[in-house]
Amino acid sequence: MFTMSHAHSHSHSTPFKVLWISISIILIYAGVEAITGWHAGSLALLGDAGHMVSDALALSIAAFAAWIAKKPPSKTHSYGMGRAEIVAAWISSLFLLIVSLSIIVEAVERIHSPIKVNAVTVMIIAFIGMIINLLVAAILAKAERTINMRAALLHVLSDLLGSFAALVAGAVIYYTKWYPIDPILSIFIGILIIASSFRLLRESMRILMEGVPVHINLEAVSDALTKVDGVLEIHDLHIWTLSSGSVALSAHINIHEISEWESVLKRLTKKLEHDFHIHHITLQPEPDVFDCKPCTEPTATRVKKRK
Repeated sequence: MFTMSHAHSHSHSTPFKVLWISISIILIYAGVEAITGWHAGSLALLGDAGHMVSDALALSIAAFAAWIAKKPPSKTHSYGMGRAEIVAAWISSLFLLIVSLSIIVEAVERIHSPIKVNAVTVMIIAFIGMIINLLVAAILAKAERTINMRAALLHVLSDLLGSFAALVAGAVIYYTKWYPIDPILSIFIGILIIASSFRLLRESMRILMEGVPVHINLEAVSDALTKVDGVLEIHDLHIWTLSSGSVALSAHINIHEISEWESVLKRLTKKLEHDFHIHHITLQPEPDVFDCKPCTEPTATRVKKRK
């Protein structure tokens, strides 16, 4: 088997750094809230402090995954540990999905039995929470856009939306005493978060199941490779995501003469890198008379012959 592989390592130091900066900011704010709430006897402040701690825990999972992902390939993990970030994104998106559903269920119950809240306290907490979440979101937005960082950012943005909704609800309650506005806005925000969480959950699951990346058309790649000079047909084509930003491809290439392989390989590699941005490439050449027994197994693409 002849192969050409381009392993591109992506530095995860920036995501790791910004995550811990964000965690520190959140924990400091949560500590101030908890101390203030304890001295003032405010359950609202203590509750929000607990919520901020749960956010810090979610970001800690992302930070741990970013650290694990830096580990180089080993004898037991030949591709490295980049998939740790995908697993973390899957856990985070699933957690957000469950939390959002529970909030919606509770909000529906509150619509029928509204609870009176202190509008001024709600607005103060919501406003400070918005400032903190805006600061953390701005920090996270500067990091590398891996799926792990997108999941972490989604956590913060969901809190930002929640704080905004609480601020609006507090203002409406303060001026109109219409308490159902709080659960109504909670349901609306919950639906938005569920939609985003589900997309992220589906994307991370697709990667874990080694699905074809969403931005790549398997048939288009197969057709393009078949048109390369020297290629008779292509089969056993597989494309999958190794980790965020790293796409791999393997295929069997049928050619006239094995002596032509070096020049054909260069043309195929150039086509894949330039047109499809695939850099981790493994190609197996097969002469026209070669009988590939493993290739009889079913694959997503049929045998592509040069016209």
